[in-house]
Amino acid sequence: MRLAFGARFDVGAGYVNTPSIGVPPAQVADAVAAAVDVWRRGGAVPADFDEPIATARAGFGDLIGVPRDRVAIGASVSQLLSVVAAGLPAGARVLVAEGEYTSVTFPFATVPGVTVTEVPPAELASTVDGHDLVAVSVVQSADGALADLGALRAASEAANVPVVLDASQAAGWLPLRLDWADWVVAAGYKWLLSPRGSAWLAVHPRVLERGRPVSAGWYAGEDPWQSLYGLPVRLAAGARRYDLSPVWLAHVGAAVALPYLASLDLEAVRAHCVRLGDALLDGLGLPPRGSAIVSFDADVARLAAAGVVASARAGKVRAGFHLHNTLDDVARILRAVT
Repeated sequence: MRLAFGARFDVGAGYVNTPSIGVPPAQVADAVAAAVDVWRRGGAVPADFDEPIATARAGFGDLIGVPRDRVAIGASVSQLLSVVAAGLPAGARVLVAEGEYTSVTFPFATVPGVTVTEVPPAELASTVDGHDLVAVSVVQSADGALADLGALRAASEAANVPVVLDASQAAGWLPLRLDWADWVVAAGYKWLLSPRGSAWLAVHPRVLERGRPVSAGWYAGEDPWQSLYGLPVRLAAGARRYDLSPVWLAHVGAAVALPYLASLDLEAVRAHCVRLGDALLDGLGLPPRGSAIVSFDADVARLAAAGVVASARAGKVRAGFHLHNTLDDVARILRAVT
């Protein structure tokens, strides 16, 4: 057990795998367990989940600096980005970073007639012009590299090219103000400390009509409880038209996790996570990178034998430091690899 940032985490030393699966604070896990108990006794009523869904929706907006009425809900990044990809015109040209996570690239690369071009991340901003869309992660999954959002924003606005940002490896530890972006997506089960099955898509009003609600169902209706049967289609006027039918228990957890994260001093959270990441790099004789995610050469099996829970990505070991991590975790890694 660890106490950190006003919460209890029932996780032992050596867990640095948040980029794969975040470990929830006790209050998040307790809320989900209580909801499961109600469900198992036949006490769950569908409308009871409307409040936690709304709370989590608002929490996501707070974490990325976007009004809650811009936020749609879904179950995964790729599912939510499919509504953006489906709205692209024939012959559209999409720009992405080399090595980008495939949940960002595959939704566009599988659309007939759409061309997806990869460039080195450092060249992304300088090659925006001539494309119809740019899609990139705020923080790269494989190695924790941070996108130069200032340069990307300036280039995209100068060229009038819309931008998709995936904040899945950033929201929850990195202070964000992404209201300028056209679409912002994130999954809940990593740094947002929520159950898998929760994800969100923020939609700027200027591109509201550019997506296509390919997964539209009853919850995408203006009034979901009046959209259960029959035609005509009556979608919500705003971003909720892209809502997926919710994974109820996932949103129960998110309704606790996201407001908690949004209540924290995220500059202090960033400083905590980056201090640990850079301490590991220093111990490995590598330069600091200013990220909560660190990638380095090592044997992940050897680390596991030493009680370190990390992941292997892109030929290297990947470690991520979140609220519950301490310098003891850094020391455990260094003992195992040096």
